[in-house]
Amino acid sequence: MIIEQQGLFDEEEPQKQVENTTASIVSEMVQDIAFLPGVKIEEAYLDFHDVQMLKNKALGCKGCRLRETCKQVVFSTGNVNSKIIFVGEGPGSDEDEQGLPFVGRAGQLLNQILTAAEFKREEVYITNVVKCRPPGNRLPNPDEVKVCRNYLEAEIRIIQPQIIVCLGAMATQAVVDPRAKISQLRGKWLQRNGIKIMPTYHPAALLRNPNYKRPVWEDFKLIRDDYRALL
Repeated sequence: MIIEQQGLFDEEEPQKQVENTTASIVSEMVQDIAFLPGVKIEEAYLDFHDVQMLKNKALGCKGCRLRETCKQVVFSTGNVNSKIIFVGEGPGSDEDEQGLPFVGRAGQLLNQILTAAEFKREEVYITNVVKCRPPGNRLPNPDEVKVCRNYLEAEIRIIQPQIIVCLGAMATQAVVDPRAKISQLRGKWLQRNGIKIMPTYHPAALLRNPNYKRPVWEDFKLIRDDYRALL
């Protein structure tokens, strides 16, 4: 079941729209409208046409306070031609040290989940909403997300994935809607502009609460099956 997501959290009858999982309307990609909610398309690096150019731009970014406190910009890893993107919230201390996303304990667990679901890490594209580590691994502030989500918007535009997996609440709010609740949407296929979106729990949440492991595994089986159908 898929929820066509563009107006999922409109003011009128939001609960009714969340519960209506029986209908799906596939819309065409509109190139002059941003994919992510709240993003102004003209601010999302429209003159950049490959990920390396975008990464180079991000490496010199000082658009928010996070760059002053982290060691380095952590952009992305994986296959820039992939049909699937995994989006986390932001780098932690291990990622800040190595300059790569998802290399700490949560990243190691993500690797295990990917392997169990028959993904090779090098075949998928992995990124975060924000590219610099927030101090003390706190959640990014709204103004920090506002600056950095322009990079994520550009990544989606350049890569043109067919599936986006939101790892955790913050990624779900950045991609789906600021009011989205991971407990409400987890395990449900959403769809916007022909791209399928699956919210699930962040691997770090599984480390804190092992009861999340079974739901996430069920989500990844759905992700695996839909990904295989694309190949």
